[in-house]
Amino acid sequence: MAGRSADEITGSVLLGLAVIVAVASVFAKAAERLRQPGVMGEIVAGIALGPSLLGLLPGHLTERLFPLDARPFLQVLAQLGLVLFMFGVGHRMDLTQLRGAGRQVLAVSLGSFALPFALGFGLATALYPWLADGGQQAPAERLIPALFLGTAMSITAFPVLARILHQRGMAQERTGSVSLACAAVQDVLAWSVLAAVVVAADAGSPASLLRMIGGLLVLAVGLRYVVRPLLGQFLAPGRPWSGPAPAALAVLVSGTLVCAWATTALGLHAVFGAFAFGMAVPRGAVDDQLAQVTRQIEQTSLLLLPTFFVVTGLSVRFGELGPRELAVGVCVLTAACAGKLLGAAVPARLTGAAPRQALTLGILLNARGLTELVILGVGLARGLIGARMFTIMVIMALVTTFMTGPLLALVRRDTPAAVTTARV
Repeated sequence: MAGRSADEITGSVLLGLAVIVAVASVFAKAAERLRQPGVMGEIVAGIALGPSLLGLLPGHLTERLFPLDARPFLQVLAQLGLVLFMFGVGHRMDLTQLRGAGRQVLAVSLGSFALPFALGFGLATALYPWLADGGQQAPAERLIPALFLGTAMSITAFPVLARILHQRGMAQERTGSVSLACAAVQDVLAWSVLAAVVVAADAGSPASLLRMIGGLLVLAVGLRYVVRPLLGQFLAPGRPWSGPAPAALAVLVSGTLVCAWATTALGLHAVFGAFAFGMAVPRGAVDDQLAQVTRQIEQTSLLLLPTFFVVTGLSVRFGELGPRELAVGVCVLTAACAGKLLGAAVPARLTGAAPRQALTLGILLNARGLTELVILGVGLARGLIGARMFTIMVIMALVTTFMTGPLLALVRRDTPAAVTTARV
């Protein structure tokens, strides 16, 4: 493929995109028929198009569909979709729902974050040097990967959880509201810890670490006290552009991309900037007046996100997992499920929840989905985990999310609501 012309590379990218969109759509519909969020079907489609399935067939189909010289361009499109998606995640994170939620939300949030984190940290410590694909590191250098794995184990996929609650008619129930509030707290904690881990991993010296932290503080303060008030005035009702106008769309997309660039320039992943900008956008003005604008951003991200799943799937190699890897996978899955179920159910019971309600909270908060893949992608790119551990963690994310629906049906013994066709 070396030496191909720009037109030939463009043709490969366009053909690859056509296949990605078509296959992802089919898998998403299949997932919805199985009462799973459509995004889970898209994740499976991305893995299926990689070396774990399509690559096993004769003809080197994965390499033909996604040639090496076309993959950097697919990576750019994948990151664009991911950045726009993270804007939506940040914007939908309504921290006001935590006001007055009481000690139950706080207890369940901290418990279902701390226990999986501790189990993941301990597991990572025990697995060295296997965790880094055989690399030898000093005990002090193992701290960062162990912190990363603990963070990855403690995440809950807020957008996927919201879709599951909507599909099963639980969004307005107290248990559903509490689980969403807990997921919001956990996501804030997880992204904060992840940012700290990445900063510590990427900073080459104390001076560069201080510069990175200083830059993050400047960005956070600027978003809170400068950008947010300006956006509130710009998007206020009664302005000429307060409807679903191109100007508002341009401001939100440009702001997302600039903040994503800013965190990249600071040495962090672009998702941090996009997430922070989404949280900075005033919810009232946009939700009441410009719902169509945020919907357009979300639809664009959903169109590009399957490319991210394929780029991720190219790093997933089930064929390289032997008996030892499968044993490690069982340990990871057991720790992940036990951490979430016990970490949520026990504090819920101690704060007055009924047994079935407490178990339901644990099951809901065990769903990881897309958010887990985002975090794992950051860790793989930064060298915090190796390819084998990456594949095992992807399997864990899929299993913990797919098991949510059947476990809920078993615990609640109710008929789930009809699955909507909307995607996460």
